[in-house]
Amino acid sequence: MQNKATVTKPLRSLEDALERCQILGMRLSRQRRYILELLWQAQEHLSAREIYDRLNRQGREIGHTSVYQNLEALSDQGIIECLERSDGRLYGNISDSHSHVNFIDTQQIVDIHVELPEEIIRFVEEKTGVKISDYRIDFYGHKRVN
Repeated sequence: MQNKATVTKPLRSLEDALERCQILGMRLSRQRRYILELLWQAQEHLSAREIYDRLNRQGREIGHTSVYQNLEALSDQGIIECLERSDGRLYGNISDSHSHVNFIDTQQIVDIHVELPEEIIRFVEEKTGVKISDYRIDFYGHKRVN
């Protein structure tokens, strides 16, 4: 799960993401900025099509190809998250290690930072013979009705 960008400080803001692009020598084109701004404003996981539609509705004209190319470059560098789902890829703004809560009824995905107790990590290491360096947990459920 670790990639090039996660070995440095976590990206917790749009400014952090823009700075990481500059550090990596990535060109900060207008389109790339639009995508990063949208992902940080939306605070949700979006498909490339949803990103394209939202940007164009905002009057920020951008082509399909440009959206896909920029999403690929940003996720390859660990600046944004890319989730592979059975119905396609979803992109989110958090690139550091985190877990997800998946709502089965609404298809919504919520990011959450979960820290497992040390005894659980030791248990997994003992059972598998693997030294755990990182983990991600996917929770699934339905929205609770109060």
